[in-house]
Amino acid sequence: MSDNIPTAHINAIAGEIAESVLMPGDPLRAKFIAENYLENTTCFNKVRGMLGFTGTYKGKRISVMGSGMGMPSIGIYSHELYNFYDVKNIVRIGSAGALQDDIKLRDIVIAMGACTDSRYAAKYELGGTFAPIASYNLMEKAINSSKKLNINCRIGNICSSDVFYSDKKFAEKWRKMGVLAVEMESAALYMNAAEAGRNALCILTISDHIFKSEFLSSDEREKGFDNMVTLALETVIQMN
Repeated sequence: MSDNIPTAHINAIAGEIAESVLMPGDPLRAKFIAENYLENTTCFNKVRGMLGFTGTYKGKRISVMGSGMGMPSIGIYSHELYNFYDVKNIVRIGSAGALQDDIKLRDIVIAMGACTDSRYAAKYELGGTFAPIASYNLMEKAINSSKKLNINCRIGNICSSDVFYSDKKFAEKWRKMGVLAVEMESAALYMNAAEAGRNALCILTISDHIFKSEFLSSDEREKGFDNMVTLALETVIQMN
């Protein structure tokens, strides 16, 4: 546990955050998860409205906290959780836009790797291209849990982009390379986990399709991701 806590972004004190943290982008989704999936919850963070809670799931201590949108935001929060609060496992649970025709709304994607158009990795001064990947231990447990829960998942590469609004030429190139979906956070999370020697995984629910006129409402995104949340919880309790 670091002496640098509370931080400028997380107001928790030592011991208030569990070793495993679920991170939706939306802090209101974190609140929804805490209220509907966890027991004996306490709120450990309200700074900048980025709500964080700790409770129990099946007797195991779990935290859930919003990450915000984009790699700079999740980069800050995941760095502080790993390096200042001694968090061991972070599972991002979020929405993504499908790129492949056979992926449908509400399908779940487990991100084995996260391509990116971001310069986030430049800070490491590696002199080459770093390939952000999930922690195998977490991913294996998620895949095994999905089979037990009878939740069908697609496993493969995604793209973490710095740009939300872009033309379809951008998406077409990633689609041609077999990338399953696009979102905005996972590559930074995977890089921070690698640097800290910790575990990270991204489990996504498809909320829209880049090449079709299909999308979920904001309310459906906030409250309609039960399979993804359950899968993430069943995964992390195996790590405690």
